[in-house]
Amino acid sequence: MRNVKVLNSDLLINAGSFVLKVSLSLCVFLTVNKHKPWIETSYHGVITENMDTVLLDPPLVALDKDAPVPYAGEICAFKIYGQDTPFEAVVLNRTSGEGVLRARGPVDCESQKEYTFIIQAYDCGVGPSGVDWKKSHKAVVHIQVDDVNEFSPLFREPLYRSSVIEGKIYDSILQVEAWDQDCSPQYSQICNYEMVTAGTPFAIDRNGNIRNTERLTYEKQQSYRIMVSAFDCGQKRAKADVAVLIEVKPVCKPGWQGWNKRVDYEPGTGSRQLFPKMHLETCGGPLSGVKAIVQLQTNHIGKGCDRETYSEKSLQKLCGAASGSTDLLPAPSASTNWTASLVTDSSRDSDLIYRFDGRQAANVPDHVVPQNLTDQFTLATWMKHGPSPGLRAEKETLLCNSDKTGRTEMNRHHYSLYVHNCRLVFLLRRDFSQLDTFRPAEFHWKLEQICDKEWHYYVINVEFPAVTLFVDGVSYEPYLVTDDWPIHSSQIDTQLTVGACWQARQKNEERRGEVTVSNPRFTQYFHGSLSGLTIRPGRIETQKVISCLQACKEGLDINSLESLAKDIKFHFNPAQSVLVVEGEDVDNINTAMTKVSYINSRQFPTSGLRRLHITTSVQCFGEDTCLTIPDIKAMVMVLQPSEPRITIAGSNRLVRPGSELQGAMGVAPFKELFITSTVMKGDGVTHRPGVMELMHNLDYCDVLVIGDELDLDRESLEIRHSALLGKHLDATNSTSGISIYGVDSMAHYEQALKQVRYRNWKPAALTERRFRITCSELNGRYTSNEFILELSVLHRSVLVEHVNHMVAQPQLMRPVHHPLMIHTLNSHTTGAAPPTATVIIVVCIAALVVIVVIGVYRIHSTQQNGSKEDEEDTKDPELDWDTSALNITINPMEVHHSHTFTIV
Repeated sequence: MRNVKVLNSDLLINAGSFVLKVSLSLCVFLTVNKHKPWIETSYHGVITENMDTVLLDPPLVALDKDAPVPYAGEICAFKIYGQDTPFEAVVLNRTSGEGVLRARGPVDCESQKEYTFIIQAYDCGVGPSGVDWKKSHKAVVHIQVDDVNEFSPLFREPLYRSSVIEGKIYDSILQVEAWDQDCSPQYSQICNYEMVTAGTPFAIDRNGNIRNTERLTYEKQQSYRIMVSAFDCGQKRAKADVAVLIEVKPVCKPGWQGWNKRVDYEPGTGSRQLFPKMHLETCGGPLSGVKAIVQLQTNHIGKGCDRETYSEKSLQKLCGAASGSTDLLPAPSASTNWTASLVTDSSRDSDLIYRFDGRQAANVPDHVVPQNLTDQFTLATWMKHGPSPGLRAEKETLLCNSDKTGRTEMNRHHYSLYVHNCRLVFLLRRDFSQLDTFRPAEFHWKLEQICDKEWHYYVINVEFPAVTLFVDGVSYEPYLVTDDWPIHSSQIDTQLTVGACWQARQKNEERRGEVTVSNPRFTQYFHGSLSGLTIRPGRIETQKVISCLQACKEGLDINSLESLAKDIKFHFNPAQSVLVVEGEDVDNINTAMTKVSYINSRQFPTSGLRRLHITTSVQCFGEDTCLTIPDIKAMVMVLQPSEPRITIAGSNRLVRPGSELQGAMGVAPFKELFITSTVMKGDGVTHRPGVMELMHNLDYCDVLVIGDELDLDRESLEIRHSALLGKHLDATNSTSGISIYGVDSMAHYEQALKQVRYRNWKPAALTERRFRITCSELNGRYTSNEFILELSVLHRSVLVEHVNHMVAQPQLMRPVHHPLMIHTLNSHTTGAAPPTATVIIVVCIAALVVIVVIGVYRIHSTQQNGSKEDEEDTKDPELDWDTSALNITINPMEVHHSHTFTIV
């Protein structure tokens, strides 16, 4: 075994039996630098401009076979040979020979993209002085400078000009050009141009070519100034945008002239001409016929156009529909809370719309579901639906009646309405007990309206086995009818759902002999919007009522039909949103087009714009088409209607004796109520606003109790059916109050409210009742003030103020002011009472004696004949007078304006 130790700069080597001592200093002098360093023959490097570190491939490493001998085996330097080379090589580790290549200053790609030079490695020689150093062979280094996107594009011209002829579409009007100072293709090339000025009829491509996107008109605008910007391929924007001037030169161009792009419509003004000065310019060409199509686009308003937005029940009554329909999508309230979780998309015109996104559905309560569906019934709804999402179209259920609970083998759908692959399907499974044969069960309709993302009114009339679909008033027979077996009768309850189908239980696939069953859940969710979903059993709807329910209140019209030339032909679509005018003579066509009007029959129409689109085709002699007439895009701006202020007024306090509340008719609390509606109108001369009364319809008035709800065991709030005869009104009541609804005049609502009766057959414990009345127009778009009425109950005790301080009052009696005050003829009299006052006093005393006698008699009769329970409910505590010592003191000399009585 050998040991080596260093002691005092000597090296001791223990080699068993002897020790060799060698001087280290002697080893240094004996070192010999035998080998030259070694490096690669070529290097490739990359440096980003304005950076100092070069990335070399392979890395800069020098090796020396003399290693690990100090100095001789170490690398002391790298030297670069090349003219004006801005790089230096630095040794990082002398032992390992690692080095790095750096730039001595900023490297600019735009000045020089590449560098090539020679590099050599040097070892450290044989000692610290570098004596006898050796150098490696020469290696070639090639360095590429990476570009940085430091320059913005510049346009070659400060301004570009060009001109066009009106009415012509150009592939390229002119070309703008920009350049970039960056050195690399990525940053020096221009990859995109952009039109900075918005709303111009021009577009620019990536090569800088500017073209017009529509036919320009000299009368509309003679010149355009647009700003253009450029982007290099590194998405660096031009330092400054450039202006482009394009002049429009006039030329005779066929087309409509003399029309305004915007027409304002004042609500309530009837029919308004749209193009009173319009004429068609044909540039003198002979024509054989002209056809113009005027389209009024109102799809963005409510349910497709300006329709009445009354509640569904009010609309049905207004259109003459039979009663008995059930609204399955009513507005959420305390009694209709199953729609509270659904997402509403109400428009500003109070159009109640429910939006389904494939996650919402609602269970209709059992007490709401119609239970008497026979062979005749009607199902109706508004629907807005687009193509089904996803690659695989699933069933989308609007309405479904299925088993509420079930076993694994039963999950039956009794009737449902759903959309599948843009087809509307109505499923109706008959009961097995009716007929044990195949019966029609599925009715299919394939229509474009089902998936066009527009509002349509769908009505399904069932006269089993015939089923007819009406879409926007037009009838369609099913293109496919599928038969099925009737459903076996069972004791399983059904569940009616909206927006999906209720799946009671479902058997899944069997695994290892086990059957997995899913829990009850919603399935087949609907994607779209619904409004006014109703079912009416027992009768089908007439086409007249269907047309009324979906009719638009706005549309196109033609004034003075009798003044049109005989060769003019025109026709409207059913909604009067499309008008087609045809004729042979251009002058007659011009006259007809000036009479095209817009009309809105609603008293409070939805404000906002309606777009107009006119397309025109012209025929020449012997040719199909000879002139191209550009389309017209205009708009009708319906101005904001004057907001009505509906006011309910009358006496806010009513005092009635309890006996009157107990009567068979009760009391009419709102006998003095009246309803008015006013609007602010400006004076055109003095510009001072004034108030004018406005007559219009209401659609509901609610009478609600404030405080505790009605106790039906002792009180009621109701209106007799006879009070609604001859009016378009209905009423419903509950423990919260009574609601009168229907589209009718304010006068009829006022008459009906005056007929509302409040009755309380056990008023002993009642001191007052408070009621609140609110009325609405257009389903809540305009609402009245909250009218509060307080009904105070006057019990039969005659409590009067004590004015004779010489007479003591009994302990059990408390003096109060009598509500009926008797005024003297002369309030300033201080002497004896006049004869007239004396007579009045005597009459009052006699009346009081009679009241006392009657009260004592009724108390005695009640004790003898009434049961104890009835006595507690009906007897007023204040009727228990002490008649053993009844003294009546009268002070007629009191200075007050009224005589008072004291009972002692």
